[in-house]
Amino acid sequence: MFSGKVVLITGASSGIGAETALEFSKLNASLVLTGRNEKNLSKVSLDCKNISPNKLKPLEIVADLTQEKDVEKIINITINHFNKIDVLVNNAGVLSYGSIETTSLDQYDLIMNTNVRAPYHLTMIAAPYLIKSKGNIINVSSLAGLRAFPSTLAYCTSKAALDQFTRCVCLELAPKGVRVNAVNPGVIETGIHLKGAMTDKEYEAYLIRCKETHALGRTGNVKEVSNVIVFLASDAASNITGATIPVDGGRHAMCPR
Repeated sequence: MFSGKVVLITGASSGIGAETALEFSKLNASLVLTGRNEKNLSKVSLDCKNISPNKLKPLEIVADLTQEKDVEKIINITINHFNKIDVLVNNAGVLSYGSIETTSLDQYDLIMNTNVRAPYHLTMIAAPYLIKSKGNIINVSSLAGLRAFPSTLAYCTSKAALDQFTRCVCLELAPKGVRVNAVNPGVIETGIHLKGAMTDKEYEAYLIRCKETHALGRTGNVKEVSNVIVFLASDAASNITGATIPVDGGRHAMCPR
C-alpha cells in the first residue's frame, strides 16, 4: 500500500510512534524516524527493517523538536535522502500535571513548545513537499483536546490548539490536494503518564479507574491507534480531511466524575 511512499514520523522511539513505524514498515513504506533517544530509535529502526517486505531500513534522525535547527535538520536530511515527503505524522508530545494553582510558565513553555510549536514549525517547512506529492498529515492529539480534564491544564490547552491547527491547515491545504487529520487517543498504556510524574501506585489506581471512565471498560493499546493513523494516511481515507478522530473506547461520549 505504501511502496515508494516516504513517511516521516516524529517521536518514533517509543509508544504510539514506534508502533506506527512498524505498521507502515509492514506495508513497505520508506521511513524517516525521529526521536531524542538514540538507542531506542535504533532498536525501532532495526525492528522496522526486519518486518519490512523489502527489508527497507528507516532513515534515523536524532533530534529535539523544541530546537529550531533540529526541526530544519529533519526536513533537510529527509529531502536530501529521499527527495520527497508523502506522509507526515506529528506524533511527538509530552505530558505534565498541573492546575492553574500549581502550574508554572516553565511547564507551559515545555508543553506548548513540544506539542504545538514543534508540529507547527515542522508542518510549515514540510508543506511545500507535501503539496508537491499530494500527500497528507496526521497529527497525534488526545482526547484532552476534545474534552476538559482537571490537573492537566497546559496539556489540555496544547492538544486543543493542535486540533484547531489540524482544522485550519486542512482548509489551507485541501485546495492543493493535501489532507490533514488528527487522531485523539484516550488512555493508551505507553508509559507517558509515568513520565508525567505519576507514581507507579497512582498509575495502577488510574488504570483501574479507567474501567469506569471508558465505555468499553478498558484502556487502549498502541496498535489500536497506529491502525487509525495508517488508515488516515492511506487512499482508503481519500475523502477524509479536517477530522479529529477519538480512539478512546468511547470515553469522549461519557460524562464520568
